[in-house]
Amino acid sequence: MRASPESPRMFDQDWLDALSRTPWWTVPLVWGPITAALAALGARGTGPLAALGLFAAGWLIWSLTEYVLHRTLFHWVPQTPWGPRMHFILHGVHHTWVFDRYRLVMPPAASLAVGLVFGAMFYAVLGPAWAPGAFAGFTFGYMLYDVTHYATHHLKLRWGWFQALKQHHMLHHHSPRHQDRKFGVSTRLWDRVFGTM
Repeated sequence: MRASPESPRMFDQDWLDALSRTPWWTVPLVWGPITAALAALGARGTGPLAALGLFAAGWLIWSLTEYVLHRTLFHWVPQTPWGPRMHFILHGVHHTWVFDRYRLVMPPAASLAVGLVFGAMFYAVLGPAWAPGAFAGFTFGYMLYDVTHYATHHLKLRWGWFQALKQHHMLHHHSPRHQDRKFGVSTRLWDRVFGTM
């Protein structure tokens, strides 16, 4: 994808700039089969009921991870010469070009690399029987987060819960007094728990 007024150039190199743009549908396209395979592996390893419980736990773990990453890493600007550029690439680009529809979801190469790290952590902590079911819930949560994030910026759905999420996220972007609050995107749960509503 090429630079446009809606999606300005971010890198000098054409190939790198093109890789910085990702259509929203790549997230379920890449992560849907991975999540389904992990869920099937989890059900085979622990049985369907236990796998369902592990899936729910993984989803909950994702929602907390989403909140913590957004509140800490995504809004952290290191006091170094490279800090502002790193912050811009990681998350600042989204706050600068709020309506750039191609820079709302993580590029697949980056999400797969991060997914490998989290997957290894799940396997190290839970072992080969329990990890697939829990990690399936985690990856499902990630898909839901990225697709919800895209939807809050670009869709006009009338569902009450969606309208509440959209308002929550838009205040984070557009209200100066909420810039350091309202970090949840796919859920407001952890903002309630940690008092950042």
